[in-house]
This record gives sequence, C-alpha cells and structure tokens, in this order.
Amino acid sequence: MKRASTISRPGGRKTPAPRPGKVEFVEALARGLAVLGAFDAAYSQMTLSEVASRIRVSPATARRSLHTLEALGYLRFVNKRYVLAAHVLTLGAAYTRAAGVDEALMPELRRLVDLFGDASSVSVLDGSNVLYIAHCSEQRAARRTAGIGVTYPAYATSMGRVLISRLRDDQVEGYLRHLRPIKLTEHTVTDIDRLRQILIQTRRLGYSAVVDQLDYGITALAVPITDQTGRVVAAVNTSGYSGKLPVDQLIDRRLDDLRIAATRIGQVFARYPVLLHSIAPTMSAAAK
Repeated sequence: MKRASTISRPGGRKTPAPRPGKVEFVEALARGLAVLGAFDAAYSQMTLSEVASRIRVSPATARRSLHTLEALGYLRFVNKRYVLAAHVLTLGAAYTRAAGVDEALMPELRRLVDLFGDASSVSVLDGSNVLYIAHCSEQRAARRTAGIGVTYPAYATSMGRVLISRLRDDQVEGYLRHLRPIKLTEHTVTDIDRLRQILIQTRRLGYSAVVDQLDYGITALAVPITDQTGRVVAAVNTSGYSGKLPVDQLIDRRLDDLRIAATRIGQVFARYPVLLHSIAPTMSAAAK
C-alpha cells in the first residue's frame, strides 16, 4: 500500500495526507497553498530554488505551483524573483465577508478601545500559534502589531496562554512536549516547567496577563470566549504600552469589561453560525 505523503509547511512543519478511504486529498492544491504560505516579512520575495527549499519540494515541483499561481494572479515574477500579488488579499477578504467577522466581532472590540484606548483583538489557535481574526487599535507604536491573519507563538501571548490552558491535560502536555520556545525578549518565558505552571495558573484564574513577552512595550490581558455549549472557541484581549500600563492596573481596570465582551461575543455566535463553524475546534483536532 502506498504510504500517505506529507506536504512541508514553512518552518519545517508537515501537513500529513489523510488516511486512505477517509477523504480525497489533492497534493497539488496543498503544494500551491504551501507556496502562498511560504511568503512572509522575512521571505517577501524569493527565487524558484528558495521557494522549493522553503516548502521542501523539488525545484521542478515548485515551478509548476509557481507558474499556476502566477497565471491565476496570486504571484508575480519580478527581477527573477516571485512576490505575492495584491490579488491574494481577495482570499482573506472572502473569509471576513462570508463569516461576518466585522459584524460579529468588531462592535465589542471597538467598545473596549473606546473605553480604554490602546488595542483589542480576537484570536484562535492555529497549531502552536495564535491567529488573529479581528483587531481594533488606536496605537501607532513602532513594535510588533496585530492584524487579521497575523500569527504569533502562543506561549508568548496572553490569548495563546488562555487558549492552550483550556485544552485537555493530554493536549497541553503534547503541546509542551513538542514546543521549542525561543526568547523574543529578555523577559520571554521559555522554560517548559515554568510555562506548565503558568498554564495551570491561567486555567485556574480564567485569564492571562503578560508583560513584554512577545515584544518590548506590550502588556496584554486576555480571557477565553465560549460558545453556547461552554466550549472555548477563541480568546479576546486588551493591550497597551508597558511603560504606561502596570499589569496590576490593567487587570483591575479592564478585566470585568473584557469578560463582558467575551460573553457578548459568545452570544453573538448564535447569529453567525458560519463564523463559529470556521473557528471551533474540529473533532479531529480535539482528538490529537
């Protein structure tokens, strides 16, 4: 029997093909998506060989995907390098419209920003990262910024810690077992035992507060968002500049309103089933 193949993703992660008989899996499509995902701030333009190396396929295989994506308008070939074309934005825009992201999530984020200033976001787990699906900000600081589609390591963010802490115990241990954390600032917690204790405390408290874990100058507070069944499906945060916002003050002044926002967003999901279905953990993911 032919073994199930894998498609490498940026950073060395591999997406395994489903077991035979379960679902049909189109490797060419998976490779095309891997190519699009290979571009980021560090790899904003690449040669054919660089793309092939990044997604771990042969140059001939990468060439077919690149030519197809260029023909469809998602890539451009300029000065012997490939770059993402603006047309790729239509993929994300289609999701926000179809799921009703702005209508469902932005009112509460705007309310939080109106109350406290700074920024507020909603994110979900995406492997070992948090993926931002909504964001509202009045900040203009020159540091790491959030935005729809942005991902950050879960261990270094308030929302990531909230979401990881609410997984089953075996899932938390699996996450920690495979985690290879790096120091993003001098304050970033990378010790696995300490992270385990932080996750236990986060689950007990029902919130997470971080200071300068992801980047200098970021203090953030997050709580989980649950659907009507009590299942945690996302997290919402409020964040500000560390130099002006002591963490104790952040918790005292904002936690109650942040929990109100999480409750309201959870109730809104009943009116936006497509959004809920798009972010809720799948049965297969829950079983891992």
